[in-house]
Amino acid sequence: MIHSMLGFFERQRLVKKGLVPQKTRRRVTESELLETLEAGLFAKILILLGTAFGLIWVVLMGAASLPAETSLITILIYGVAIAHLCLNRPEVWNRNSRLLLLSLILLTHLVLVKACLLLSSDAVHNNGELISGQFSAQDKRAFWLLAMPFSLAPILASVLMGRTVGVFAVVFVTMLSIPVLASVSNQVDDLVFVVTNMTTGLVAGFIAIFLTGEVRKRGDLPRAGLFVGLATWVLAIAFKKINLLHIYAAGVPLNYSALAMQTVVAVGTPLLLSLIIVGGLPFLESIFRITTRVRWLELADLNHPLLKRMTLEAPGTFQHSLAVANLAESACEAIGGNATMARVCSYFHDIGKLVKPEYFTENMRHDRNPHDGLAPTMSALIIIAHVKEGVSLALDHGLNQEIIDVIQQHHGTSLVFYFYKKALDMQDALRRDRKIASIHDEDLPEVSESSFRYGGPKPQTREAAVVSLADSIESAARSLEKPTLQKIEQLITDIIRKRVTDGQLDDCDLKFNELNEIAESFRHTLSSMLHSRVAYPEDKESKSRREQHHQSSVRQRPDASAA
Repeated sequence: MIHSMLGFFERQRLVKKGLVPQKTRRRVTESELLETLEAGLFAKILILLGTAFGLIWVVLMGAASLPAETSLITILIYGVAIAHLCLNRPEVWNRNSRLLLLSLILLTHLVLVKACLLLSSDAVHNNGELISGQFSAQDKRAFWLLAMPFSLAPILASVLMGRTVGVFAVVFVTMLSIPVLASVSNQVDDLVFVVTNMTTGLVAGFIAIFLTGEVRKRGDLPRAGLFVGLATWVLAIAFKKINLLHIYAAGVPLNYSALAMQTVVAVGTPLLLSLIIVGGLPFLESIFRITTRVRWLELADLNHPLLKRMTLEAPGTFQHSLAVANLAESACEAIGGNATMARVCSYFHDIGKLVKPEYFTENMRHDRNPHDGLAPTMSALIIIAHVKEGVSLALDHGLNQEIIDVIQQHHGTSLVFYFYKKALDMQDALRRDRKIASIHDEDLPEVSESSFRYGGPKPQTREAAVVSLADSIESAARSLEKPTLQKIEQLITDIIRKRVTDGQLDDCDLKFNELNEIAESFRHTLSSMLHSRVAYPEDKESKSRREQHHQSSVRQRPDASAA
């Protein structure tokens, strides 16, 4: 307490002298409790046990008694699902929030299925009763069976956590439906009933995954729900849940009102579920800190206040960010990454340059370089600080965690080579002249490489690594004179090789074959961006001035750390 008070007064004294900025920089901090809940073993065990008890409760719900084998089958299927998550879906298994979300999705799906089954069972017990004067108990039973939400878990899992998790959801929710369906013992033919409903669930689920795997706007979800409803309707006719294949049954005319209602229920239930999901997605995204593909497309709007500021205060950085976005998006598409995420993160990765835009080469005036009067260490500090300033601006404007991560990681722990080399050259010059100036070795300024490196961390995801490579390559490509295909290929190869040698890609899961695909994508995109133009004739004086200006701009480049 005393130390913190002394530190506060010391800071105020330095602020008055102008040695410390008055505004403290915001940092990305997580509550220890939240970190423990997200990755803690105890929290994971609680989620798994709670889900297991929830499954047993769903199976036993509404049943007077069930054989012990039913509960055992439920636990065994659940154990296989957990093993699959542990072995093949680490992105879900390692994050308790994702595991909890998936468990809630599966349980909600099964609870609604069981509720529909119980309501249909009640209709059988009330045999012969007319509902609303026109629907019999058998009609009511058919309504509830057609209302089972076969597409709920697949759509939610696919949209929120990706297509592969959606496949997991549809397979295991169908398998877990076996004891749930079997627990309703008043069906005419239990085996046929279970098999037909499982088949409907699988077909409807995979159709839902196929149609929601590349959702680009929220309106795509109701369209997917409509097609799932039509598929459910066709399967209901094939399995005789909707008796449309004959006009008369046992001498009784077909009830067209019941037929119309069955069609409405079969088609309308998935459509209604998709509309509910559209309304609930923003809340789920916020609670579980998930950015869906739809949300990424919304974030790609260039009218964001930070991007509009960039167009006015740092236009060179804005153009650079657009070029990086094109490179990163194409490369992520080539390796199957989240291309929209890469584009959006590229837009925001250099927002920290808004604090001191004139210190970065793309925003400099031709007649002035503000680094000329600064020591290399101070210049490096200004360049490195744009990462922390970017994080602070991102937090102030409520950008999501994925964007903040890319801002932090897009330089990794790489070296600001320009100013590091400049500091070494100055040290060598002083060492050569020390006899004249009577300077001893211990009086020479120490040049520490760590002072010229970014604070990291290194890129942790494939998208962050692609943005990092695209940023370096686009910056270095600006210095190419008369770019040719060979020069572009050599530049890309050199930068990727240096990043690999420096260990900047050690923490992401990029493979060597994916690096080759990324390099090929960069080559193609850069070749299109730096295409040659027809050379117009010019006088020798203009050509000489242009060459001198180009050489001067290359010499003054302060942030070409990768080149």
